[in-house]
Amino acid sequence: MRKIITILFFCVFVFSSQVDAAKFPKNKSFSFVFMTDIHLQPEKNATEGFLKAIEKVNELKPDFVITGGDLIMDALGQAYSRSDSLYKLYEEMSAHFKMPVYNTIGNHDIFGLYEKSGVDSTHQEYGKKMFENRLAERFSSFEHKGWHFISLDGIGYTNDRQYYGYIDSLQVRWLEKELAAIGKEKPVVISTHIPLLSIRGSSLITNAPKIRKILEDYNVKSVLQGHLHILEDIFYNNIHYITGGAVCANWWKGAKSGMEEGFIHVTVNKGDFKWEYIDYGWEVVE
Repeated sequence: MRKIITILFFCVFVFSSQVDAAKFPKNKSFSFVFMTDIHLQPEKNATEGFLKAIEKVNELKPDFVITGGDLIMDALGQAYSRSDSLYKLYEEMSAHFKMPVYNTIGNHDIFGLYEKSGVDSTHQEYGKKMFENRLAERFSSFEHKGWHFISLDGIGYTNDRQYYGYIDSLQVRWLEKELAAIGKEKPVVISTHIPLLSIRGSSLITNAPKIRKILEDYNVKSVLQGHLHILEDIFYNNIHYITGGAVCANWWKGAKSGMEEGFIHVTVNKGDFKWEYIDYGWEVVE
């Protein structure tokens, strides 16, 4: 437990964000769940763990779920048959949610990037195509009760088929147009797998300063992040950068640095938001 307190102490840990309540009547209240780093697989009782997490989400009855990437474990270095089966397993399990699910891409969701996979780059589902064909566009947006939600693809490729944190120029132009179109008053929430800001400064999107600068010109209330399997809330230039722990914690081997398996539950009321980390009660089966 001490390790958790230490992590949160060094973050500016604030649980709410104030906006002009008069612009958001009571009927705009809602809640949603952000769950990241599921790393679903048939091994390690991960399917049982994910189902337990889904059951807890359904109990909370949020309006929708946003995932933060690394949905499966894993497609990076695996052949087609393994990657295909993992995506099918995720789709099968996700059908148990009783509300819409909006998926964000993570590095482990990229098919055949590593050369050890034996997958040629000409394969019709190579790279991000498998995610796009099965689940969602690699970057997208939607609106809910006066709030605007944007999912970004924060994964770049090197020439030697490795991944790194990067938001490409196509997305940057799209993001700028998207934000300009909604204006500077509407509250915005961003989701990205690799963080834009974290106490672990070496594990960030490499062009994060540029992206943060774009966001700071608008009413972005929060950036929801994954990848690190830790819990943070850093309040910087009026934006909460919330790293959401991990559904799988230590890759389904128990707690990670004292942090149990869990997800973020966000409640919005009259333009304010609060969040809590939900430990959904799964335990490692020896």
